[in-house]
Amino acid sequence: MTARRVPTSTYRLQVTADFDLTTAQGVVDHIRDLGADWVYLSPVLQAEPGSQHGYDVVDHTHVDTERGGDDAFRALAEAAHAAGLGVLVDVVPNHVGVATPEANPWWWSLLESGQGSAVARAFDVDWEAGDGRIRVPVLDDRLLDAVELRDGRLFVGETAYPTAPGTVQDGDDVETVHARQHYEFVHWKRADHELNYRRFFAVNTLAAIRVEEPEVFAASHAAIGAWFRDGLVDGLRIDHPDGLYDPAGYLQDLHELTGGAYTLVEKILEPGEQLPSSWPVDGTTGYDALALVDRVLVDPAGEDALTAASGAEPADWQQLTHDTRRGIADGILGSEVARLARLLAPEVPDLPQDRVVDAVAEVVASFEVYRTYLPEGVHHLIDALERAAESRPDLDDVIDRIAPALVDPGHAAAVRLQQTSGMVMAKGVEDTAYYRTSRLTTLSEVGADPSLFAVSVEDFHQAQRDRQGSWPHTMTTLTTHDTKRSEDTRARISVLAELGSEWTAALARLQSLAPLDDAVFADLLWQAIVGARPASRERLHAYAEKASREAGDSTTWTEPDEAFEEQMHALVDAAFDDPEVVAVLDELDRTVDAAGWSNGLTQKLVQLTMPGVPDVYQGTEAWDRSLVDPDNRRPVDHAELRHVLATLDGPDDDGPERLPAVGPDGAAKLLVVSRALRLRRDHPELFTRYLGLEATGVAADHVLAFDRGGAVTVATRLPVGLERVGGWADTLVHPVPLDRVDLLTGRRFPASRGIALADLLADLPVALLVPAEVADSTTPGDAVAASAPASTGAGTTTASGAGPDGATVSDQQAEIEILEGHA
Repeated sequence: MTARRVPTSTYRLQVTADFDLTTAQGVVDHIRDLGADWVYLSPVLQAEPGSQHGYDVVDHTHVDTERGGDDAFRALAEAAHAAGLGVLVDVVPNHVGVATPEANPWWWSLLESGQGSAVARAFDVDWEAGDGRIRVPVLDDRLLDAVELRDGRLFVGETAYPTAPGTVQDGDDVETVHARQHYEFVHWKRADHELNYRRFFAVNTLAAIRVEEPEVFAASHAAIGAWFRDGLVDGLRIDHPDGLYDPAGYLQDLHELTGGAYTLVEKILEPGEQLPSSWPVDGTTGYDALALVDRVLVDPAGEDALTAASGAEPADWQQLTHDTRRGIADGILGSEVARLARLLAPEVPDLPQDRVVDAVAEVVASFEVYRTYLPEGVHHLIDALERAAESRPDLDDVIDRIAPALVDPGHAAAVRLQQTSGMVMAKGVEDTAYYRTSRLTTLSEVGADPSLFAVSVEDFHQAQRDRQGSWPHTMTTLTTHDTKRSEDTRARISVLAELGSEWTAALARLQSLAPLDDAVFADLLWQAIVGARPASRERLHAYAEKASREAGDSTTWTEPDEAFEEQMHALVDAAFDDPEVVAVLDELDRTVDAAGWSNGLTQKLVQLTMPGVPDVYQGTEAWDRSLVDPDNRRPVDHAELRHVLATLDGPDDDGPERLPAVGPDGAAKLLVVSRALRLRRDHPELFTRYLGLEATGVAADHVLAFDRGGAVTVATRLPVGLERVGGWADTLVHPVPLDRVDLLTGRRFPASRGIALADLLADLPVALLVPAEVADSTTPGDAVAASAPASTGAGTTTASGAGPDGATVSDQQAEIEILEGHA
């Protein structure tokens, strides 16, 4: 195995049959030239035929042939290493794909041989609940009439299922053969309450595996172990560890398998929650960082106006999410709750089973975190038990009786509860409640709490100091394959918090022109249209359908309301076809374009330079106004990105005029990303600490600045407010006095007690300052001027406001003097 490597940054690629590993190899040079340190790959093991995401692995023994296979994977890894890049791979330990039984040898064997299968222990099946058979929810209202017997197999449509040896005889009918099998076809609607195998959330075609069993771990990680033995892979991203029986034990096994390689977990941390310090990992995949970056760019003054504008907005987020979680526990995850109740039945043999089910559902709906890791986090479980008893006093006696089992780490019900609470939280919050709140949809992002409207600059600084001290190698991100809206879409939507009455009036006008009988969802949809503009009609129709059915208020996946959806699609069409609607949207764009451009550059530079390991999701080095998947997984034009980057890196002598339309649709973001990533890669010594910097002057509230130990980030926040007060005027930012150069523009700033923001941010809303001797050692062409679009507030000359955190100049000067001794 190779020595342990830790990335300075990563670049995520979504590997598919259309963008396979061989194609990905052709992007390695762009990733290197951009400045990213590691290639970060989506799951690559053999997945379901035609899978676009790879999270439905069907065979752990080799790399997906549709994605290029083992040879292409090796070639990509070797090309990355030859270019000086590490390789990070997303792996899926919790579940496998079972949509096509023939494609998954383990599932085929389980269906064929039942409990006698050599791999039966690999799956989490409650055989007793199914009378010794596994329930397969694939039938429609035709029931067994939809099943055919062909060539000794049972078929539902064109999907084949095995038959146990000796169970098919000449003259047998479908019903007779079916009755002899180790599985039972059932109507798909029965899955919610009668399924007897654990799934990934409520996805029937993703069956959980018991990776806690040593032989299952060994078999499902054989190829992964070989990657490390052969030196092909340097780190792993672990999908959904909260679904595992024992996350800490699994991660320790993985640590030993990989020789302690760099490891991240896809873990959602609620506000104030910490990643278990006992886990041998380097951090999370970065949703906690995303939420902070978003909120520090949200104007807290807009909260009341946007809340009022959203119409029937739920007033109590905790109550809303309790109710949506309870709906999930009673609905699509009812089978998991019922299984928990069965495990608890011996503890309460005198109680009716329906009361136990009711109590368990109330408990799982009362968590404020995704799960506990008993005995760690037991206080979260106790809080949930107490909240459940308070919410349902009629169940108080049942909750008291089941509580001892649920807090006992060795009890099967306690383990099952830990695996279930995260599923209920994810489906109830991310996939339901987020679509039922709309006052500012920037806030409804994975890992975020929409009840927290904004974050102060000082709170942001404190969070970064904590990250630097506790998890310096955790990932930071702004966009992933799972985000509800991409970073640039959110950057535009965040502007609405600064518009207040203007947005309220615009929303009322839009609702009158294209009414929708769901005020909250109408608000959410109009924000998506504004944020993603100019998204195509087709993309917005697809988003509207998915978002409305996920919300589950006015229409649902299982029972679509045709009248509502027709009205909803008419709203989307009006955004293209109704001149009055288009005029309202165009008027909004006059502000949102410029301010969203400023926010987009600010959040990107902040994310790339704050503590942690920044990830750039494919294509987001340029502007990307995507919505929820599959919209955020569209193909990326890497050739065009390579061309623009080459232009930015060209000879200096032509000046800024040579840049291709730098502005809202040009190269400014690529400039920021490439210069920040290269600096982190080439000068890690400039990123060893974190000090929030003070700004003084009339526009100090509009500055977010910090010193990472030599590299200084200066960024604009609340650009609409900045423009309204006239610009930067006399505002100064106060880094340690050194001769510095802005890597983005090439401008030099001599050592002084303060740098004038009117000069520093004259062209762009952000600056990346480095000591002059560092800038002088960079490659020619790295410093390129770029022009901001009109009306950003950048470079204007008057402003007003107080310091962002109330610190005095003398307080900041004391910090500067301390640092000067270490500079």
